[in-house]
Amino acid sequence: METTLRDKHVLLAVTGSIAAYKSVLILRRLVEAGARVTVVMTSSARQFITPLTFQVLSRRPVYTSLFDPSDEIRHLTLAEQVDLILIAPATANIIGKIANGIADDLLTTLVTASRAPMVMAPAMDGDMWNYPVLQRNLSVLDGLGVQIVPPEEGPLASGKEGVGRLASEERILSAVLSRLSRRCDLIGETVLITAGPTREPIDPVRYLTNRSSGKMGYALARAARWRGARVILVSGPTSLAGPANVERVLVQTAEEMRDAVRRYFPETTLLIMAAAVADYRPRFRADQKLKKDTSTLFLELEPTPDILSDLGPERGSRIVAGFAAETEDVLNRARAKLEQKGLDLIVANDVTQEGAGFDLDTNIVTLMDAHGTTTALPKLSKAEVAERILDEIVKLKARSRTDDRIIR
Repeated sequence: METTLRDKHVLLAVTGSIAAYKSVLILRRLVEAGARVTVVMTSSARQFITPLTFQVLSRRPVYTSLFDPSDEIRHLTLAEQVDLILIAPATANIIGKIANGIADDLLTTLVTASRAPMVMAPAMDGDMWNYPVLQRNLSVLDGLGVQIVPPEEGPLASGKEGVGRLASEERILSAVLSRLSRRCDLIGETVLITAGPTREPIDPVRYLTNRSSGKMGYALARAARWRGARVILVSGPTSLAGPANVERVLVQTAEEMRDAVRRYFPETTLLIMAAAVADYRPRFRADQKLKKDTSTLFLELEPTPDILSDLGPERGSRIVAGFAAETEDVLNRARAKLEQKGLDLIVANDVTQEGAGFDLDTNIVTLMDAHGTTTALPKLSKAEVAERILDEIVKLKARSRTDDRIIR
């Protein structure tokens, strides 16, 4: 660990949160790991902790103002020099400014000018964390490639219990290491990922759907792109911003998703089916809105297309991974789906667990491959889960190449 970040220049940005004191511990860990750390503090952060503390521990100047007298244009030179920007803690204020392109102090102008990867660890009261506008801003940053380290649950400064505590040093450092030691093990691969729900129309107004938010599939798309792949994301309807440098194809129904997958499949080397495709659709779609009356309404349903089955022999030697969202007998049902669909890897997800399932930033999954290996993961952010899934896919691809050589 001591030399993991050697020769890396990290900009640690500290904003005005009671958790600012924890930034001192993060700074110490970064320095111990060999990083050169420059600290930038907002004016609000200085209400909680002094610049001198960071200066002593980093042995470098601490920058607090856009207008410090200097021969250099500080926000531009720092933007060019650093390998990564870490904002910890990140307040709702700074998240909103960066998400909306506001540049009115040293930190926000620096972020606007920099093309360095960014890791952001929010910290705030639980009600603020759940505020819809904040969540929208996080979604925007997420789509731009900012790695968000979600806060943890516990006692808050307000005296309440809830989600909002700054993530642990270990999780924050793990995110920093992940971004700075970004593996390029998917260079040359074209990864096709499906995400989100589908909507199956009943009439021009109503449809059948499910609770999928698309967050897991979008996290996979970003992670695969960071690792060097060309990524094609076939997405059902979501409120998420499209990931940077990812080809996004928007669809509505299972049939449209099937057609998009078939269209792009010949170009791809890896397929990850993360979408929650509706299993059934109305057999007949009404041309006009169905009117409510006193009689009972019956909907006749038929199965939607089976996307993997439709690919048939076109699959060839590609690695194919899928998901199984279940509420009971999760592992057995996932194993059965793995075998039935002929998958190389399946991600089993018990959506009844707290911290797992739909429309959350975290997930709890078990990875099961066709060779009989089962790996249960703890509760992780969906970004972390995406990395672990891709790790397994890379291993499976390497094993496939080895098996091919043995056969020859």
